[in-house]
Amino acid sequence: MTDLSPIRRALLSVSDKAGLIDLGRALSGRGVELLSTGGSAKALRDAGLEVRDVADVTGYPEMMDGRVKTLHPAVHGGLLALRDNEAHVAAMDEHNIGAIDLLVVNLYPFEETVAKGGDYDTCIENIDIGGPAMIRAAAKNHAFVSVVVDVEDYDALLSELDANNGQTTYAFRQKLAQTAYARTCAYDAAVSTWMADALGETAPRRRAFAGTLSQTLRYGENPHQTAAFYVDGTARAGVATAKQHQGKELSYNNINDTDAAFELVAEFDPSVSAACAIIKHANPCGVAVGSSLLDTYKQAFDCDRTSAFGGIVAFNQPLDEATAKEIVGIFTEVVIAPGASDAARAVFAAKKNLRLLTTDGLPNTQSGGLTYRQVAGGMLVQDKDNGFVGLDDLKVVTKLAPTDSQMRDLFFAWKVAKHVKSNAIVYVKDGATVGVGAGQMNRLDSALIAAKKAERMAEVLGLETPLSVGSAVASDAFFPFADGLMEAAAAGASCVIQPGGSMRDDEVIAAADEAGLAMVFTGMRHFRH
Repeated sequence: MTDLSPIRRALLSVSDKAGLIDLGRALSGRGVELLSTGGSAKALRDAGLEVRDVADVTGYPEMMDGRVKTLHPAVHGGLLALRDNEAHVAAMDEHNIGAIDLLVVNLYPFEETVAKGGDYDTCIENIDIGGPAMIRAAAKNHAFVSVVVDVEDYDALLSELDANNGQTTYAFRQKLAQTAYARTCAYDAAVSTWMADALGETAPRRRAFAGTLSQTLRYGENPHQTAAFYVDGTARAGVATAKQHQGKELSYNNINDTDAAFELVAEFDPSVSAACAIIKHANPCGVAVGSSLLDTYKQAFDCDRTSAFGGIVAFNQPLDEATAKEIVGIFTEVVIAPGASDAARAVFAAKKNLRLLTTDGLPNTQSGGLTYRQVAGGMLVQDKDNGFVGLDDLKVVTKLAPTDSQMRDLFFAWKVAKHVKSNAIVYVKDGATVGVGAGQMNRLDSALIAAKKAERMAEVLGLETPLSVGSAVASDAFFPFADGLMEAAAAGASCVIQPGGSMRDDEVIAAADEAGLAMVFTGMRHFRH
């Protein structure tokens, strides 16, 4: 094997025709013989290029609706033969197999077919067989063969040929081969994941994971950690599909926090009310709903002004100028919303470091999907927490029933608690959080912290009484003892929402009755670790 390998003959067979004609012309102009199949051959020929059909090379026509066309020794021998192996060269000569130095293949659009809701048979027909087989063959023989699977690598290929007099370097071919194997891996992962879903297999014996690099990151959670952001092709509205209008490149922590913020704010229907969520370290430090974005931002900010500094702000409606002007009053890392007016974007433009992201909509918080978490030696996989409890599902368990306004606040607090790290306690009043206790090892401490934050903000806002007085309180899981509930009562809470299900539920209910609290059970918990 030598470092440089010339490209004299190329096989082009692509589903995505973007850039195909320009690539074909560039290769032909460099004296490269073009082989092709089906639609790719027609497109190249229609553009005036000389192309030889693979069927002419194999001596067999494409058959079985195109299922069989490249699965032949004349193709795979041309890809796999070791050019410096005398026996391989002799076999090529004996069987009239010509070397193929470049393979350009992108696969049948299986992922796109699934995303569009194709039925079972349609999805099956969009599983490519010949393409992955050729890609793997060419990648294995990267000592001599260049394999390109992504349109975005066409320019890099041509630049490589220009720099090396029509040849590619071994390092370049290695890089192409790695990308090729990752592509076939991702393709097979998409097929196997879809098939598991189609079969109703929630825990298949083997499960594959794959992603496409979106960006390399400056570092991970800390500067000594390397990091990158990969996307899985899901069309879900959010940080992976958002458009960034300005500001520095998103960091690892920015992406994680922005995702948390947007998923939370999506809990609130934009046709019913505006909503704002401010996130710090993946936990909400302020959430509010109201008649306008400006009002919701102010209310969310007033829950915890200290934590809001340098936070992530998410909205469920397109941003307007007045809200933008309020936001830029303090340092904010990222703002994300389903759209922004020209005037709002102009306001943010003056803040060069602020990242503004817009999306085409909101994610459906009740849709399915999987979440993954790596542990030493394995991966934890579970359904997304898309559990939903409606107002009609709440069960009043105390002598005192919540009023209609209290019930609205309880329901709001419950939606927020779903997005707070466990153990989670959330105090809410008039459609806004007034205290959040997150990530504690016991529920009592979460209740104490949330109440303390409400007291601190009362001092900042010049209030005689903390807003926790008369508030609704949500707990993401049941109260194992009455102490956490009593702490909420001491902070002035008037009603409570919790899952129930503790062996001491009767004691907790009795304590609520004694304290004059109204309490409802959801029958569902929302742990978030």
